[in-house]
Amino acid sequence: MTAEMGEKTPLDMLARLKARDGSPFLTEEAFTAGERLAEDFNRALMQPRISASLQPRLETRGRFAAPSAMSDTAIDARRRVARALKALGPELADIALDFCCFMKGLEQIERERQWPVRSAKLMVRTALQALARHYTPPPPKGGMRGWGAEGYRPEISALFSDE
Repeated sequence: MTAEMGEKTPLDMLARLKARDGSPFLTEEAFTAGERLAEDFNRALMQPRISASLQPRLETRGRFAAPSAMSDTAIDARRRVARALKALGPELADIALDFCCFMKGLEQIERERQWPVRSAKLMVRTALQALARHYTPPPPKGGMRGWGAEGYRPEISALFSDE
């Protein structure tokens, strides 16, 4: 997801990196999953306000807008974000939020968490791969499954016999 005014997001910059063997550092699925989380986060109106609001706060006293004041689209997006973060677990959810939604760079994440240099890159990739599995789970192994055993369907010729 490219930010407004032509700025590159941390996700865009990470997607341009190459692994040692020359392959992309992030898979297309991981990149798309990060974009999808950021879009849902913004659509859910979960971004904290940076500037003062001149509108009176009569209905909302909390950090986020009250559900009664939100649109169905925002409520659905909030549910999708909650499901995605739950699927990631507490260890990876805040990393994905910081990187994809709050647009924190790798260096800032490392500094805030007091991690070694270049460790955030691997943790972010792990979080994005887990997020990609949440959004597009792998197909079941063993091919197509059916409810019945072999030969459970009647033959069509039995329906039209004269007997």
